[in-house]
Amino acid sequence: MSLPGRNPHKGDGPNLASIEVMRNQSELFRSECTRLMLETDKAGKRMQDDDNKRLDQRIRDIQFLKKELELKLEEVIVEIDVLIGLQSRVMKALEACKEPLRVTVLCLEERMKRHPSDRLHDEVDRELLRERELIEGVPSLLQRVVEQITEQIRLNRAAKYQLEQDLKEKFEAQCIDNSCALMTTHSLDNLQKSTNAENVLPSLAVTPKQWENISDINITKAEKQMINSQSLRALVESLLEQTVVDMRKQVEATTSAFQLNVQEIKTAKSQMEDQLSKILSEFASQQRIKEDLQVAVTENEHFLSLAQARLALRRKRPGKEQCHDPAQSQLLAEVQQLTAHTNKLHEAVAQSEKEQRALVRCQLELQENIEIKASTLYIDEVICAQHRKPIIIHNF
Repeated sequence: MSLPGRNPHKGDGPNLASIEVMRNQSELFRSECTRLMLETDKAGKRMQDDDNKRLDQRIRDIQFLKKELELKLEEVIVEIDVLIGLQSRVMKALEACKEPLRVTVLCLEERMKRHPSDRLHDEVDRELLRERELIEGVPSLLQRVVEQITEQIRLNRAAKYQLEQDLKEKFEAQCIDNSCALMTTHSLDNLQKSTNAENVLPSLAVTPKQWENISDINITKAEKQMINSQSLRALVESLLEQTVVDMRKQVEATTSAFQLNVQEIKTAKSQMEDQLSKILSEFASQQRIKEDLQVAVTENEHFLSLAQARLALRRKRPGKEQCHDPAQSQLLAEVQQLTAHTNKLHEAVAQSEKEQRALVRCQLELQENIEIKASTLYIDEVICAQHRKPIIIHNF
């Protein structure tokens, strides 16, 4: 029996209206999914393009900073090499001071061997002492310069290390960003599966400005050391040049003092030799006059003996004949005069001998002084000159 008002064909079957609604909802959902996929794909591609642009910009920024760092690193390396070369020059200058100092000290020692009477603190000694003081001061000054250069090289190398480390990190970052720029969705399968298993260090929170400042700070520090290094080089170059000028000037002053002293010694020696020649000539003349005086004494004594013999013979006259006649007076006067003459001649002979002794003393004194001057001249003109001849102050 069927219920009244009910369609027997429908019975308890599905609700078509609900099914229609569900189907429409499904179609809408599919449409939404399609739209979502399209939007997602579009957004993904857009974001990937943005990523590539930003990565490219980042790579260009890294390349720019790398170029700046490389240029500064090259300058620092060149400056280090120049400083090392300058340090080598200073070391050679230190070595070059040894021989001039040895020669100066040797000349002072040689001049101490002069005769005490000629061992004067003359201009040559004063110049040699100035020369020794100057040359002794140069090594201590240059040693301090070497220490300053060594310290500056250390600072330059520290700046070089910072630049190299910065460049190394920039290179690694560029390689990573290049890899990121080349990476695609298809290349993900080629990555090593162990990547996710590696320990990842926590990244530092560095802003782009801070990132730029890191390289700027390294470049600024390197520039500061470059400026200090160049200032030091200029100072050292000036110091080396002035040192050479001072040493050459002093060596020339000492050489001039030697030459002047040698000329003065030669002049004094020549004057003494001339005087010695005159003394020897005078001594010979004095010797001749002495001999003449002795001959005169002998002749005068003969005359005196004759007069005395006549007087003695006339005393033998008979008593009344012993008259004090003019002949007797003449003989007495003659004996008196001849005796006076003889005494004067003897005095003249004695004075001649005295003069000869004085001339001999002068001769000996002159000969001794000539030998002293010859010895001093040999020390200054030969020994010291030979020692000083090889001294050439080259540019350091």
